[in-house]
Amino acid sequence: MTAEQVAESVQRVRAAVASRVVGQDTVINEALVAFLARGHALLEGVPGTAKTLLVRTLAAALNTRFGRIQFTPDLMPSDITGIAILRDSGSAAEFHPGPVFTDLLLADEINRAPAKTQAALLEAMQERQCTVDGVAHSLGDLFTVFATQNPVEYEGTYPLPEAQLDRFLLKIKVPYPALDAELTMLNHYASGFDAERASSIAMEPVLNAESCRALRDMVDQVRVAQEVQEYIAAVVRATREDTALVLGGSPRATVALFRVARAAALMAGRDYVTPDDVKDYAFPVLRHRVVLAPEVEVEGRSSDDVLDAVLTRVVAPK
Repeated sequence: MTAEQVAESVQRVRAAVASRVVGQDTVINEALVAFLARGHALLEGVPGTAKTLLVRTLAAALNTRFGRIQFTPDLMPSDITGIAILRDSGSAAEFHPGPVFTDLLLADEINRAPAKTQAALLEAMQERQCTVDGVAHSLGDLFTVFATQNPVEYEGTYPLPEAQLDRFLLKIKVPYPALDAELTMLNHYASGFDAERASSIAMEPVLNAESCRALRDMVDQVRVAQEVQEYIAAVVRATREDTALVLGGSPRATVALFRVARAAALMAGRDYVTPDDVKDYAFPVLRHRVVLAPEVEVEGRSSDDVLDAVLTRVVAPK
């Protein structure tokens, strides 16, 4: 399979998802990049911006298993991983898997659960396995978490621990759609579409599990020239030296930007990474891995504002 063929396959998936999720083209692209790069994504936006619909539709287009966990303040870790039940004293415990055992997992409103429950996903996200009563259970190589969260200033939310934030390859901001997109959405509903009905989301699968694995393998073949690798490292290292940040990107952030740039290049039909691939995805890769200085927060500046200044300052290769 060539890079152009991969781009065509991904374009068909993108079009299928965009037929249901209107006006969120950038969000769809970033979600696809996360999946191709074997990473997890954190979707942040106010309620009602199609975060749940996006993940459900993506699972349908990829023909992968879909699971959902609604995070609430009383959710327990065993509600996520499952439990081992001892039927009688003479037999071994029988494992009952939880909803985490799927391909695409929607962790809905993840920041409404306390840290202990959020941490139940850490092993699953890092190792793609769950350990229950000392026994490790594989989640499969396609396992991907798409977590949604409301903005942190909303009532009843808990900030995600830094260790868990770092496990997300991308943090994707989901904005309100433009006016024309919102009108198109109303036209869809007038024609009978309803996001709350499974029949409205159902579609002919574009890919299958085997082709998903093949696309991911192709990402590993994308070339990254030495000067582009040096540019990736320079961008992340610059965040550690910026006085507007008390915490810059870690070496894991450097690797994440490398992986994402490869996937972005392949989606564009290229087998090599350009500096623009790095620039375009530096924001979703780094925005949740850096911490603003208090005085910068008081000024009302965001992590994206600081990252924009970093990218302006670091010279890209020609």
